[in-house]
Amino acid sequence: MTRTFFDTNVLLYLLSADPDKADRAEALLSEGGVVSVQVLNEFAAVATRKFGASWDAVRETLDVLRLTLDVEPLTLQTHQLGLAIAERHRLGLYDSMILAAASLAGCEAVCSEDMQDGFRLPDGPTVRNPFTPPR
Repeated sequence: MTRTFFDTNVLLYLLSADPDKADRAEALLSEGGVVSVQVLNEFAAVATRKFGASWDAVRETLDVLRLTLDVEPLTLQTHQLGLAIAERHRLGLYDSMILAAASLAGCEAVCSEDMQDGFRLPDGPTVRNPFTPPR
């Protein structure tokens, strides 16, 4: 079974008005996987600011996510690896931190709609867009 890391955008689809994407996100997350503290923080920021979710609703959702998923901490090692990934691959800093956390957590895949589908970090995870129709 593939150990999967989830980017913030997948979690945010739980709040989406698009029922297909919301259902897909819920199904993926119910199988378990990994997120980082960065992802949880980004989820809280976007859910309250852009979706207008209450703090009570955000805390409740975060509680469920933390019970369902493993949480990779933000460490100095994550920071240093993320910087190296950003520089080496010319990626955005926050995406690089996601890839660093996924790599340190031993994940083979990163589910993200925002990163390039199919990008593979050498000796690390491959980015997969879970909302791309099968070929």
